[in-house]
Amino acid sequence: MSTVVSFRIDKELKRRMNQLKHINWSEVVRRAIYETIIREEAKMRKKDPERIKRAARRSDMLSRSVEGWNSVEEIRRWREAK
Repeated sequence: MSTVVSFRIDKELKRRMNQLKHINWSEVVRRAIYETIIREEAKMRKKDPERIKRAARRSDMLSRSVEGWNSVEEIRRWREAK
């Protein structure tokens, strides 16, 4: 079963499409949507959740507190130096 999807295009694009009546525009749009979905799903599969968790843990380990350093005071100092 299929469903209808509609979208807007500008008049100039529609005029140019009408000049190329031999092209099945519905098929062009279906193919473009399908290829975009395949490409995006492949990107999502490449994102390994365990790798992301390891990177987050490593980032947390690398960030550390420095005694005597206050970021608010540092920002104020730099702003006042202008």
